[in-house]
Amino acid sequence: MTSRERLLCALRCGTPDRVPAGAFTLGRVDLESPLGREFLRRTDSIHSPGSGFGFFGSAVEAVHVDEGGGLTRVTIPSPKGDLVWRHKRTEKTSACVEFPCRTAADIDKLLAVPFEPSPVAMDGYRADCERFGEDALVMPGVPNAVCLAADTFSPEDFCMLWATDPVAMAELVGVGSERLTEFCGRAAEAGMECLRIVGGEYVTVQLGPSAVEPLLGRFDTALCDAIHAGGGLAYYHCHGPIMRYLADLRDLGIDALDPLEAPPWGDCDLAKAKEILRGRTCIVGNLDDMEVLEKYPEEEIRRIGRERLAQAGPDGLVLGGTASGTFTEKGARGFMALAEVAGEE
Repeated sequence: MTSRERLLCALRCGTPDRVPAGAFTLGRVDLESPLGREFLRRTDSIHSPGSGFGFFGSAVEAVHVDEGGGLTRVTIPSPKGDLVWRHKRTEKTSACVEFPCRTAADIDKLLAVPFEPSPVAMDGYRADCERFGEDALVMPGVPNAVCLAADTFSPEDFCMLWATDPVAMAELVGVGSERLTEFCGRAAEAGMECLRIVGGEYVTVQLGPSAVEPLLGRFDTALCDAIHAGGGLAYYHCHGPIMRYLADLRDLGIDALDPLEAPPWGDCDLAKAKEILRGRTCIVGNLDDMEVLEKYPEEEIRRIGRERLAQAGPDGLVLGGTASGTFTEKGARGFMALAEVAGEE
């Protein structure tokens, strides 16, 4: 099997010629270097470009203004009051430091922005598929519906909105769901064979169990259904303590789940997770990019890899990291060591 075939087989909970092992995103490795070419050839890795989706669609024109001192102001005009974000960038990182919405009253100006559906970024997708061929799986990313609220409210105000006005939160997320579900159905029908959905941790980590059914069960199930109806696979990303949510996430209809972090960064018991998910949802990840694959000696990585294979292989498993996208040459060699172990089986 090629890497792409191997990954698709595992994501469908099948048993490939060997368990795939590789990175989600291609890190900070120069793919044109000898190491980069070796990394692609020896691992089963995933490249995740943009899909073209935007909650505000293709009609909106955001205005970016450099305010100095590392601050950028982003404005989206609305008939009921402009939406304004401020982003701060330093030498090491960046973050949003001002959000446009504070309370449920601000939702009206958000929904007043004229909306036209986004075109699917098929040209870029096809170019990436041609670029990587059978050496990697190209998997465009999309947010889930709750990201509309999480992107426009600060973390504190996002949680307060759910605590004080869950009806308004659900109505806002419902609008996001309608736009997203329509887009993903078109993307899958156009040929995007697998879409990676991000945003579940906004609920599982920030809002807690009471929000799972009304914000994930209600909306992400429809999203998975739309992807499946178009012939695609629904791959789900959700950080944090995961064990109490596994059955709920499985029941969304997802085909695969990452990163199922091991202690101390998460709480994943891989053997128990396999029991809960077996036959319905592929396990992806479990080894931390930065804390394990970037730091441990390769022999220790091989030992852990053999342990994980015994716990969760040979079907419905992709050995990998935690999708940080920040690993360097050392991490790339760690991923290659994992692939060697998978090839021993």
